[in-house]
Amino acid sequence: MTINEYIEQHSSPESEVLQRITRSTYLEVINPRMLSGHLQGRVLSMLSQMICPKHILELGTFTGYSALCLAEGLTEDGKLITIEHNDEMEDSIRRNLALSPLGEKIELLIGDAKEALKRLGDKPIDGGFDLVFIDADKKEYCDYLDLVLPLMRQGGWILADNTLWDGHIVEPEYDKDRQTIVLRAFNEKVAKDKRLEKVILPLRDGLTIIRLIHGN
Repeated sequence: MTINEYIEQHSSPESEVLQRITRSTYLEVINPRMLSGHLQGRVLSMLSQMICPKHILELGTFTGYSALCLAEGLTEDGKLITIEHNDEMEDSIRRNLALSPLGEKIELLIGDAKEALKRLGDKPIDGGFDLVFIDADKKEYCDYLDLVLPLMRQGGWILADNTLWDGHIVEPEYDKDRQTIVLRAFNEKVAKDKRLEKVILPLRDGLTIIRLIHGN
């Protein structure tokens, strides 16, 4: 038994809906490893339930698994907006979201995340987003952060995925790897921003928890 298997066995189980999405993702989708999965999904759910957000924003829907996990913490009148760039995923995302009553609280936007964020900036959410999950194009993480912060309430939370990049973030042999370079730049940007409180957790590929403490 691996340590990850032990952790999963001693953590809350996935719902039947999430298990079904996991199976279909591995059967039908290229790079199914991009799925948040059992352990990270339970972490996203628990963090969301601790925050009790009314407004959640997700960048990078994939097959909808993480959106449903995050939606578990929404207030009764809450809403989650999720943005997916790959329009070929739309049918499977909508099918998966429809498997759960929480899907009714989720709005799917198909298109470029940066453009969608700019449109959201033109019509800000009342009170700002309470929780943002960044899990889209790694090369755009720094830009996402700049566009997301003005949309958030003070005291709001950001979760950024893949920030350790399979450990490559500290490996010299990846110094010229573009994905590693941009994720290092994002981590440095977050570390130096005095408006933000932050911690990186070694969960799967690295999950950074960020809190906006000083406003925009």
